Amino acid sequence: MKNIRTLLKPVGVFLAIFMFILSGPYQSAMAAMIGTEVVIDADRAQSAREYLNGFLAREDVRSALISQGINPQEAKIRIDSLTDEEAQRVADQLERLPAGGDFLVTFLVVIFLVFVILLVTDIAGYTDIFPFVKK
Repeated sequence: MKNIRTLLKPVGVFLAIFMFILSGPYQSAMAAMIGTEVVIDADRAQSAREYLNGFLAREDVRSALISQGINPQEAKIRIDSLTDEEAQRVADQLERLPAGGDFLVTFLVVIFLVFVILLVTDIAGYTDIFPFVKK
Protein backbone atom coordinates (compact mmCIF):
# COMPACT_ATOMS: atom_id res chain seq x y z
CA MET A 1 0.00 0.00 0.00
CA LYS A 2 2.85 2.35 0.84
CA ASN A 3 4.44 1.64 -2.50
CA ILE A 4 1.25 2.53 -4.32
CA ARG A 5 1.04 5.87 -2.47
CA THR A 6 4.58 6.78 -3.30
CA LEU A 7 4.00 5.92 -6.95
CA LEU A 8 0.72 7.85 -7.19
CA LYS A 9 1.86 10.95 -5.25
CA PRO A 10 3.64 12.56 -8.27
CA VAL A 11 0.65 11.70 -10.45
CA GLY A 12 -1.69 13.41 -7.95
CA VAL A 13 0.51 16.52 -7.78
CA PHE A 14 0.64 16.63 -11.59
CA LEU A 15 -3.16 16.33 -11.82
CA ALA A 16 -3.69 19.06 -9.18
CA ILE A 17 -1.38 21.45 -11.03
CA PHE A 18 -3.02 20.57 -14.34
CA MET A 19 -6.51 21.26 -12.92
CA PHE A 20 -5.32 24.58 -11.49
CA ILE A 21 -3.87 25.63 -14.86
CA LEU A 22 -7.08 24.70 -16.66
CA SER A 23 -9.37 26.57 -14.27
CA GLY A 24 -7.14 29.64 -13.85
CA PRO A 25 -7.81 31.74 -16.95
CA TYR A 26 -11.55 31.04 -17.05
CA GLN A 27 -14.11 32.99 -15.11
CA SER A 28 -17.42 31.71 -13.97
CA ALA A 29 -20.36 32.49 -16.24
CA MET A 30 -23.26 34.57 -15.01
CA ALA A 31 -26.57 33.43 -16.43
CA ALA A 32 -29.88 35.19 -16.14
CA MET A 33 -33.29 34.98 -17.70
CA ILE A 34 -33.83 37.15 -20.77
CA GLY A 35 -37.21 38.79 -20.97
CA THR A 36 -39.39 38.64 -24.06
CA GLU A 37 -39.39 42.43 -24.31
CA VAL A 38 -35.61 42.51 -24.63
CA VAL A 39 -35.66 40.04 -27.51
CA ILE A 40 -38.52 41.85 -29.27
CA ASP A 41 -36.85 45.26 -28.83
CA ALA A 42 -33.58 43.91 -30.23
CA ASP A 43 -35.44 42.50 -33.22
CA ARG A 44 -37.26 45.81 -33.79
CA ALA A 45 -34.00 47.73 -33.61
CA GLN A 46 -32.37 45.36 -36.09
CA SER A 47 -35.29 45.60 -38.52
CA ALA A 48 -35.30 49.42 -38.19
CA ARG A 49 -31.60 49.55 -39.07
CA GLU A 50 -32.16 47.23 -42.04
CA TYR A 51 -35.04 49.45 -43.22
CA LEU A 52 -32.91 52.59 -42.93
CA ASN A 53 -29.97 50.98 -44.73
CA GLY A 54 -32.29 49.73 -47.47
CA PHE A 55 -33.80 53.19 -47.77
CA LEU A 56 -30.31 54.69 -48.03
CA ALA A 57 -29.35 52.14 -50.71
CA ARG A 58 -32.01 53.47 -53.11
CA GLU A 59 -30.58 55.47 -55.98
CA ASP A 60 -33.08 58.34 -55.74
CA VAL A 61 -32.30 58.81 -52.04
CA ARG A 62 -28.57 58.74 -52.74
CA SER A 63 -28.91 61.34 -55.48
CA ALA A 64 -31.06 63.52 -53.19
CA LEU A 65 -28.41 63.29 -50.47
CA ILE A 66 -25.66 64.19 -52.91
CA SER A 67 -27.69 67.15 -54.21
CA GLN A 68 -27.98 68.39 -50.61
CA GLY A 69 -24.20 68.05 -50.15
CA ILE A 70 -24.31 64.97 -47.91
CA ASN A 71 -21.94 62.08 -48.49
CA PRO A 72 -23.95 58.80 -48.55
CA GLN A 73 -21.14 56.93 -46.77
CA GLU A 74 -21.23 59.49 -43.95
CA ALA A 75 -25.00 59.08 -43.73
CA LYS A 76 -24.56 55.29 -43.45
CA ILE A 77 -22.02 55.76 -40.66
CA ARG A 78 -24.44 58.05 -38.84
CA ILE A 79 -27.26 55.52 -39.20
CA ASP A 80 -25.01 52.83 -37.73
CA SER A 81 -24.15 55.10 -34.78
CA LEU A 82 -27.81 55.68 -33.82
CA THR A 83 -29.10 54.12 -30.64
CA ASP A 84 -31.83 51.50 -30.93
CA GLU A 85 -34.56 53.94 -29.86
CA GLU A 86 -33.38 56.61 -32.31
CA ALA A 87 -33.26 54.13 -35.19
CA GLN A 88 -36.80 52.95 -34.41
CA ARG A 89 -38.08 56.55 -34.17
CA VAL A 90 -36.49 57.57 -37.51
CA ALA A 91 -37.81 54.45 -39.25
CA ASP A 92 -41.31 55.08 -37.86
CA GLN A 93 -41.22 58.70 -39.05
CA LEU A 94 -40.14 57.62 -42.53
CA GLU A 95 -42.93 55.06 -42.71
CA ARG A 96 -45.54 57.66 -41.68
CA LEU A 97 -44.58 60.16 -44.39
CA PRO A 98 -47.13 60.47 -47.18
CA ALA A 99 -46.08 58.62 -50.30
CA GLY A 100 -47.64 60.94 -52.85
CA GLY A 101 -47.05 64.26 -51.19
CA ASP A 102 -49.59 66.62 -49.69
CA PHE A 103 -53.21 65.69 -50.46
CA LEU A 104 -54.47 69.28 -50.61
CA VAL A 105 -51.84 70.36 -53.12
CA THR A 106 -52.50 67.31 -55.27
CA PHE A 107 -56.25 67.94 -55.14
CA LEU A 108 -55.84 71.59 -56.14
CA VAL A 109 -53.54 70.69 -59.05
CA VAL A 110 -56.07 68.14 -60.35
CA ILE A 111 -58.93 70.64 -60.09
CA PHE A 112 -56.87 73.26 -61.93
CA LEU A 113 -55.97 70.80 -64.71
CA VAL A 114 -59.62 69.79 -65.14
CA PHE A 115 -60.60 73.48 -65.34
CA VAL A 116 -57.95 74.20 -67.98
CA ILE A 117 -58.94 71.17 -70.07
CA LEU A 118 -62.63 72.12 -69.95
CA LEU A 119 -61.79 75.74 -70.76
CA VAL A 120 -59.73 74.70 -73.80
CA THR A 121 -62.47 72.38 -75.04
CA ASP A 122 -65.05 75.16 -74.50
CA ILE A 123 -62.92 77.64 -76.47
CA ALA A 124 -62.46 75.08 -79.24
CA GLY A 125 -66.24 74.67 -79.41
CA TYR A 126 -66.45 71.03 -78.34
CA THR A 127 -68.33 71.81 -75.10
CA ASP A 128 -70.54 74.61 -73.79
CA ILE A 129 -69.79 74.65 -70.06
CA PHE A 130 -68.61 78.16 -69.23
CA PRO A 131 -70.93 81.07 -70.14
CA PHE A 132 -68.08 83.60 -70.07
CA VAL A 133 -66.38 82.01 -73.09
CA LYS A 134 -67.40 83.85 -76.23
CA LYS A 135 -67.66 81.88 -79.41
